[in-house]
Amino acid sequence: MNGSNVTHGSAQAPVQALRACAYRIPTDAPEADGTFAWDATTLVIVEVDAAGETGIGYTYSDASTVALIHHTLADCVLKHDAWDVLAHWRRMQYQVRNLGRAGLAATAISAIDCALWDLKAKLLGVPLVRLLGAARHTVPLYGSGGFTTYDNARLQEQLSHWTGRDGCRWVKMKIGSDPQRDPERVKAARAAIGDAGLFVDANGALSVKEALRCAQCFTEQQVEWFEEPVSSDDACGMAVVREHAPAGMDIAAGEYGYTLDDFKRLLAAPSVDVLQADASRCGGITGFLQAATLCDAYHLPLSAHCAPALHLHVACAAPRLRHQEWFHDHVRIEAMLFDGAPQPRDGAIAPDLSRPGCGLEFKHADAAPYLVAQTGDTARERHS
Repeated sequence: MNGSNVTHGSAQAPVQALRACAYRIPTDAPEADGTFAWDATTLVIVEVDAAGETGIGYTYSDASTVALIHHTLADCVLKHDAWDVLAHWRRMQYQVRNLGRAGLAATAISAIDCALWDLKAKLLGVPLVRLLGAARHTVPLYGSGGFTTYDNARLQEQLSHWTGRDGCRWVKMKIGSDPQRDPERVKAARAAIGDAGLFVDANGALSVKEALRCAQCFTEQQVEWFEEPVSSDDACGMAVVREHAPAGMDIAAGEYGYTLDDFKRLLAAPSVDVLQADASRCGGITGFLQAATLCDAYHLPLSAHCAPALHLHVACAAPRLRHQEWFHDHVRIEAMLFDGAPQPRDGAIAPDLSRPGCGLEFKHADAAPYLVAQTGDTARERHS
């Protein structure tokens, strides 16, 4: 770390370069949920340089995000002062107005915003949570996977690993690919985890009536969380499920929230008992903090969706945070490709306060075999 840059922010620090790369990492087995199947996950990394420091951010998106970052968003960041993160964020939001702020544009903005927050904390020489302000020192986890491609033996092995070795108080499994099989799968999950909390996630695969029928059936196994029983695009349908769900079963959604308006629509319906937000999709650290403020206004808990290493510091800062998703794919990738990726202890993770920024360093050499798209230093060349 360049100690000369540890200031009170009085000196300008223009962003000198921005790089983006995409890596496609195969899964360790075929995976599916109620509406989708996949055999690889694409990680998009963004690096921004200023005053001798490099900030990193990332998203799980499509490789085409790299071109969007390079051709559409780079000019919103390059040569502008690294301290002014919100100004960067607003310029990027305006820049994609005619493209649409959701989807790929939102994931691209998210990765850049996270990199800028990491950079700002590094320029100050502090962990990101110190910059944001901590509401807690550790973040509770729920283990997440239980894909519909798993047989019962693998399902039970994975869930019991989280409640056993990792100490998670809750676990989540996928349902909806074959609703007729789900009651038996949920029963097998309960047998594996004992008294731990059991969550299910349909990824919007069910109709309202199917979701209510499943909810009643799942009460036999004390399921306490039903995520996206119907599509989160159907706020009215979600509200019906929430109104008629059994007592003690929370209805959750929000992972596909890209803007503050998406979250407000779910909360106002009201469609959820717990709002989910994903910093890799909802506008980065800036967008996640906005979602946290909205939850505060509606007096509802917030849950961080996936990408645990990315969320760790901002999850510590969110006042109403309930827990963080410890998602199998992302946990595996972050442990492979990031130095400083958090490890669970007694079902929770904590920031390493000895490391500045988000505490992560990307392992470029280890990631190289998975590279599918990159900008290299072209952004620097265009603006030198």
